[in-house]
Amino acid sequence: MEREILDTKRKALKINLNPKIYGTFAEIGAGQEVARNFFTAGAASGTVAKTMSAYDMTFSDAIYGVEESGRYVSQSRLLKMLGHEFGLLNERLNGVKYDDRTFFAFADTVTTLNYNKSNDPHGWIGIRFQSEPGGEPNEIFFHVRLLDTDAALQQNVLGIIGVNLVYAAFYYNNDPKTMIESLADNLTVGSVEIDLISVSGPAFGKINNILLNLYLIVKDFSDAAIFDSLGNPCLPKDLLYKKDIMILRTKYAQKSNPNFSMLNKAVDQFVRSESVSKENLSVLIEVLLSNVLSAGDDEPESFDLEAVAKRAEDMCKTGNLVMVSNFARHNKLAKYLDRCKPKSVGISTNINNLKFVFNSSNFGENYSSQLLSYVSDMFSKNVRLFAYPFLDKKTNTVITSANMPVTPDAKPLFDFLILNGYIADIRDYSEGDVKTV
Repeated sequence: MEREILDTKRKALKINLNPKIYGTFAEIGAGQEVARNFFTAGAASGTVAKTMSAYDMTFSDAIYGVEESGRYVSQSRLLKMLGHEFGLLNERLNGVKYDDRTFFAFADTVTTLNYNKSNDPHGWIGIRFQSEPGGEPNEIFFHVRLLDTDAALQQNVLGIIGVNLVYAAFYYNNDPKTMIESLADNLTVGSVEIDLISVSGPAFGKINNILLNLYLIVKDFSDAAIFDSLGNPCLPKDLLYKKDIMILRTKYAQKSNPNFSMLNKAVDQFVRSESVSKENLSVLIEVLLSNVLSAGDDEPESFDLEAVAKRAEDMCKTGNLVMVSNFARHNKLAKYLDRCKPKSVGISTNINNLKFVFNSSNFGENYSSQLLSYVSDMFSKNVRLFAYPFLDKKTNTVITSANMPVTPDAKPLFDFLILNGYIADIRDYSEGDVKTV
């Protein structure tokens, strides 16, 4: 049965008319857009205990504490806001009047487009809520990138997505897929990107946060998700800003584990060639979804996302950062990483992938333009490709950049990239390394 999508006003009114839902709205950075939707819907006195907006940093620090990083649009600030406001609800609201109420604290900290349109509009949005009166709190928070080119439109998006979150927390917390889908209710396509979500608490005891973030990718809310070695979802820029990054690309469906011997050789070569300090090095294992999503089936249920999540968990246990993505082409990955402003990037990949790219017969018309676009996106931001060889079983020949077949129309550009070190073979490998790739 298809889900009925209520408009924003009806969602807010349904919450306002529910006598069990009661709480606080704390918003920083883009007006009190979420609270405004509840007030304009009517009957807000049944839901709103307090609204506030501490714009001045001195006021904000006095209420929520100082941010050591100096960043107020951050996960840390959001969690401090949720903790403080939810604590006040339980401290101040007691007695018979509140015995049957489930409390919530909603918070957001956001930066919208500035006057000069020179910033990166984004924000953190979250809710801490009880699923039963007096119960232990649950929590949902996520990070958004606001993509509209007008600050007023971005504020409107924030107001809508905030109502969607409060509604999802109380009405969809037992259905994680619907919960995520509903966050985009009543929003235009391309207005927002949700690139991280995290849930916790008794209502979400059986929910895997890795799986939840993979669903964001499948629903086109995001292109990728990054997890630390413990499997916690992380904001890419927080992990990769000004870092030297080495990535090993793997496919979700490949049967074997990555060849860590070859990866270690690639890392050593990257460290030497780019003069990387070990302290600044971040190694990521990418689990590529494109071989799943390219199957042409739009129904998320047909993808074995649990198997993908298990693969990601196994890679996290190696002690590395893990990225799950849908970047079929290297240049798409490079453009995504460029948003994180890394110092340098090395990508370790099978040279068979380059064999495909530098063969015009695999492409249609305008191959030259496509290849130039690929190279520009790929190598304009201090990116280096480290290609590991593969064994051509038909000829029993080890293929490297030296003997890789390249079509004549791509040969000059390929030679240029090799000569200038943009593409390099992984050296000092053993015969066993090649056979296990």
